[in-house]
Amino acid sequence: MFAYDYPLGGVFLSMLYFFLFFIWIWILITVFIDIFRSQDLNGWIKALWVIFVIILPFLGVFVYLIARGGKMQERKLEEAAQQKTAFDQYVKEAAGTSGVDVASQLSKLAELKSQGVLTDAEFDTQKAKILATS
Repeated sequence: MFAYDYPLGGVFLSMLYFFLFFIWIWILITVFIDIFRSQDLNGWIKALWVIFVIILPFLGVFVYLIARGGKMQERKLEEAAQQKTAFDQYVKEAAGTSGVDVASQLSKLAELKSQGVLTDAEFDTQKAKILATS
């Protein structure tokens, strides 16, 4: 009723072929992305690399990785550093700006109150407004 003609070794071999094919596609896409993102190559050189990788895929990818693999890593590290810097700057702006503004406004209010410019009621209403907007 349930015939079994596919040996266990065949299953493992099929899985290995599938994962090798998947890794190959991943490397190929990574190389194409790097070719087009590379700022140090002009359009003609990019076109030649693309043609080389399309016509001779295995050789083209391996030659590209050997010839420009180090620069691929440098560009990835630079891009990651730029993204980290931009993220850190965004976090500082998002977290620091509102906190500093509220704190500085409250300190100014406290100074005005201590100088006698504001009454207790005015100080409380202004303080409530500042805290409500933050």
